[in-house]
Amino acid sequence: MSMATGEYVSVSSQADTETAALAEEQAELDADGAREHRELAAIYVRRGLDMALAKQVAQALMAHDALGAHARDELGISETTRANPLQAALASASSFSVGAALPLIVTALAPQRWVTPSIAVTALLSLAILGGLAARVGGAKTGPGVVRVTFWSALSMGMASAVGALFGAS
Repeated sequence: MSMATGEYVSVSSQADTETAALAEEQAELDADGAREHRELAAIYVRRGLDMALAKQVAQALMAHDALGAHARDELGISETTRANPLQAALASASSFSVGAALPLIVTALAPQRWVTPSIAVTALLSLAILGGLAARVGGAKTGPGVVRVTFWSALSMGMASAVGALFGAS
């Protein structure tokens, strides 16, 4: 629950920021549409269009959906990328639940004296696999993804274990 709550709060803040930026952009469009047209055309020129075509594209897009054009091309906000707190919370909660299943299974199956090392090894192996899959899905080389996820996860586990040992937790 805490993972979902944290994600919801974080993404809600992002959504609030996006909403405020869109309101500000709408106010700018209402106050000085010509200036906003020039601003949008300048964005298209920076992306490689000549000025005449950039003005034409800006005019057409602003006639269709001025706020949408500015949101997407100036602010980087689109319907598909807008912050969705509930979706983020559900994804976080389900990911955490699925991820927590592996250590629980290992705890149930491993001999008592091997529980802690078994959890650490299986967690690192599963994280290495997920790091590789994430890299592959993202079109990156799998090796660096595996190393990065495994290294930082091992470091995090080691530090948590060391702090626990300082306080007498086992």
